[in-house]
Amino acid sequence: MLDIEKKGKKGTLYLEVYQYYKDLILEKKLLPGSKMPSLRKSAQELKLSRTTIENAYLQLAADGYIISKAQSGYYVTSIALHKQQTKEAALDSAPRCRYDFASSGVDRESFRFDLWSRYIKSALRQDERMLTYGEAQGERDFRETLAAYIRERRNVICSPDDIVVGASVQSLLQILCPLIKSLYPFHRPQKEDAPTVSFPTPSFIQGSTVFEDFGYQVRYRNKDSDVIYVSPAHMTKWGEIMPVSRRLELLRYAAEHDSLVIEDDFENEFVYLQKPTPSLFGLSGGQGVVYIGSFSRLLLPSIRISFMVLPAPLLEAYKKKAGCYNQTASKAEQIALCQFIRDGHLAAQTRKLKRLYSQKLKLLLGAVREVFGEDCRVRIGAAGTSLALTLRVEDSISNERSYGGSPGEWLMRRAREHGVMVEVLRVEGEDVTVILSCSAMNAGDFVAGCRVLREVVE
Repeated sequence: MLDIEKKGKKGTLYLEVYQYYKDLILEKKLLPGSKMPSLRKSAQELKLSRTTIENAYLQLAADGYIISKAQSGYYVTSIALHKQQTKEAALDSAPRCRYDFASSGVDRESFRFDLWSRYIKSALRQDERMLTYGEAQGERDFRETLAAYIRERRNVICSPDDIVVGASVQSLLQILCPLIKSLYPFHRPQKEDAPTVSFPTPSFIQGSTVFEDFGYQVRYRNKDSDVIYVSPAHMTKWGEIMPVSRRLELLRYAAEHDSLVIEDDFENEFVYLQKPTPSLFGLSGGQGVVYIGSFSRLLLPSIRISFMVLPAPLLEAYKKKAGCYNQTASKAEQIALCQFIRDGHLAAQTRKLKRLYSQKLKLLLGAVREVFGEDCRVRIGAAGTSLALTLRVEDSISNERSYGGSPGEWLMRRAREHGVMVEVLRVEGEDVTVILSCSAMNAGDFVAGCRVLREVVE
């Protein structure tokens, strides 16, 4: 309800009423063709005179937002639709993205939709099971299959009862954060000080946001923290992997300082240039480490199934509150993925993706060196689907009078104007390091996309 009883001068009250109804029309809360409140009813609702309301309606009609119909009243016009169409037309006229090096999506050819649809249909045929809510901790048969899978693949030895399933890593952290806060006797200088959590880089926005919401102090690359959040197979955007020696050092440090380690095993499946290293959970024997995994990169981003393996103290605390949580992951997808894994398709999918993305990453590296030269500043790790390319933009910026903002902002804007999407990782003076991802792009577009990017900075 509009509150304007004491706002402004008496003669301008009708303008506030005008703006109030105009906003409702443009926000489509009053739809085209719908009838406006009568002058009497509107005056009663807004506690204003009928003359004020009538003046506002006349102004709305003059500007085309409403129309008067004899013996009937005022009706909303389709002006909001016209304005939206005009806006969409302007967007359509903007340069379209032709080369998306910034996408973290998946290759269209990487997933067999026909195969997955058969497993989903099979799950939906389990009528009696689908009539009930899912288990708060995750479907029992799925957790059994999952325990066997991660024991074989990642040496994470656990019971199905140690696993908690959720729709995403973020939803699992919303369960985990209060458990940690209530259970761990953090050694803080003062009791009122908030517990601390360290992330590898500020790019872990979804995780750090949850911890901030629960009152943690968020730090970066500071292992002197109560909680140390790490992603060993995704230490950098370009795929550097944490070596075993550093993993053991981290575990020793965490044990000595009573810190909890959260191991996000993101992109561990995409390790090409070396053998996969043991998980922190496996190296620690499950002591003081929470293991988190997800299937979004292996399957599809739209298949929302993640899981965490809890060490004994946290598991005990969780069991006491498990009944308070609803399961966020789709029951049908859990049933389908359970059988998908049992039939060996997930293992086959992993092998397929490693071949596909390792080849695409090599092609992208070749395209970068072909276009920017063999001695260009490029970094590539042993895993992942991206590489880091450092570009000098000093000469380009000096030749553009309209330049504003940081060199990174300039590069992203100019690239976007030429139909290229890139992610800026770091800016050091006039050197801009961008991340180029090969995952969603067609390999045949790598060279052309790199050539356009080079034109942008020349």
